[in-house]
Amino acid sequence: MDKKYTIKDIAKLAGVSKGTVDRVLHGRGKVSQQANEKIKEVLKEIDYRPNPIARSLKNSKVYRIFVLLPDPKEDPYWIPANQGIKDAIKEFKPFGVVVEKFFYDPKNRASFLEKSKEALALSPDVLLMAPVFHKESLEVFENCQQQNVLVALFNNYIDIFNNENFIGQDLHQSGRVAASLIDKMQPQTDTMAIVHINEEAHMRQKENGFKEYFEDLKTTSPTIITYSLNTKDLSQFRSSVFDFFKKHPKISAVFITNSKAYHLVAALETLKREISIVGYDLLEENITLLLEGKIDFLIHQKPKQQAYLSVVNLAEHFLFDKPIPAQNLLPIDVITSENVSYYLN
Repeated sequence: MDKKYTIKDIAKLAGVSKGTVDRVLHGRGKVSQQANEKIKEVLKEIDYRPNPIARSLKNSKVYRIFVLLPDPKEDPYWIPANQGIKDAIKEFKPFGVVVEKFFYDPKNRASFLEKSKEALALSPDVLLMAPVFHKESLEVFENCQQQNVLVALFNNYIDIFNNENFIGQDLHQSGRVAASLIDKMQPQTDTMAIVHINEEAHMRQKENGFKEYFEDLKTTSPTIITYSLNTKDLSQFRSSVFDFFKKHPKISAVFITNSKAYHLVAALETLKREISIVGYDLLEENITLLLEGKIDFLIHQKPKQQAYLSVVNLAEHFLFDKPIPAQNLLPIDVITSENVSYYLN
């Protein structure tokens, strides 16, 4: 069994007084360089971790992690992310870590800014956000810098945040994975489409990866047509889909760059054409279509794990002084009708 070391144990191992160990552990008072080095060497050898409950009670410190998240009621993609945050809240609440969620409308840029200002007005230690809106996210980032608030990102990566903390997937590489799947399904495809539904800036990274895959083959490249659609008016959406595919009758494969593949499949029903579909995310509607064979593959972005790990990394940083990874890229999982059941529990 792992031994639980006390300050007295550490002092004995390092050959110093308990008071000296206490000063090193809590970063207060003067300690000689020699004693400091001996104590840190012992801490490293025993893999010492302070008791976060005792530490937070002693310091009377409450750490405040605020999460800026799209409202799951407006977009079901964010339901698992919200659950991941709930799990982290339950885990770290006893440690003096307060996690508060600020939901914004993912279709409303003003809502994103409004909720960010509401959060920053309460002076958090860190703002963890899913930056759906590119321009507005830069504005929020500047506001955080002015207020000396740490910024962390999950799900969507924005290039300008080079030195900030991010958990998610390599979006460019996920686009390459989608292209590889289509290439293996239909290697003779002459025309394919990349469809952005309710386009966001990060989708272009997926598009670039998709196109790059075929460019790197150094063979005859297929014709790739990019098309953007909006679901604000579903009647207009269906009409636009019908017109687009009538105009391009040779399209036999489509890559949808977000979780809205089910919208496109429903709109394609009237065309009665065999079209290979690769999309994203384990929404109930997408899973049903995957099992029915109307979607060939889904790329799983692990939103629950992204959100949970983001909060965990920040909480452990505050409690244990652990460094926050600059980037934590999660594996890209390809979901089929045969393995989807393993991802639903």
